[in-house]
Amino acid sequence: MTTAFHALHHADRPLLLPNAWDFASAAALSAAGFAAIGTTSLGVAAANGIPDAAGLARDETVALAGRLVRLPCPVTVDIEAGFSTDPAEVGDLAVELAELGVAGVNLEDGRDDHLADPAAQEALVREVKRRAPGIFLNARTDTYWLGVEASVPATLDRARRYVDAGADGVFVPGLAREEDIAAVTAAVPVPVNVLHLPALGLDRLAELGVRRVSTGSLLFRAALGAAVGTAVAVRDGGQLPAGIPGYVEVDALSG
Repeated sequence: MTTAFHALHHADRPLLLPNAWDFASAAALSAAGFAAIGTTSLGVAAANGIPDAAGLARDETVALAGRLVRLPCPVTVDIEAGFSTDPAEVGDLAVELAELGVAGVNLEDGRDDHLADPAAQEALVREVKRRAPGIFLNARTDTYWLGVEASVPATLDRARRYVDAGADGVFVPGLAREEDIAAVTAAVPVPVNVLHLPALGLDRLAELGVRRVSTGSLLFRAALGAAVGTAVAVRDGGQLPAGIPGYVEVDALSG
């Protein structure tokens, strides 16, 4: 699965990676024909009553990964900031996930409202690739996401450091201006990942050099909205939304 997942970043069109939060959502997305499935740290954390990006959802993340590897497609897991500042512990996590059969991980440099020291983040990246060399390490930099050092030069400085440390891809959530996207993809020698941008379709993002597009927490948030909207419709006598899967269809996902 890891070799196939790497190859998906070098196709004619960017890899559209939907992000799931539990087995059912991942299985449904796989059944819909998506080539690979990612996880959303917000969805995994919130579904378990845990705040996102707080480093508290390690057990829940690993447990979900162990279920998702049953799917017939590659799976990449969002491990927030690694759930530790100790490179050895983050390396242990990468090995554990790789041994389960996970094809990739997302590792971010955001820490609450600030960015990690780039040298410390390099050490995490380097240890993950040393311990689990086959795993696709998507190094996320939160310069634009946090609005800290939100410029192309600062982003490129971090991206190049992480690539030099062994990252297989670079993820810049919040990067949205066409000229900024083009500048980053032109200067980074590995596949660049952005979040889904409603104003820019996959074809335009491909023209700008993007190789991977993630939905992030969008699907989880949409599912919450749909669930509440359906409950309100039942309560208030409104019309149920179209497209609700049947009981048998959902039950079959676990098979």
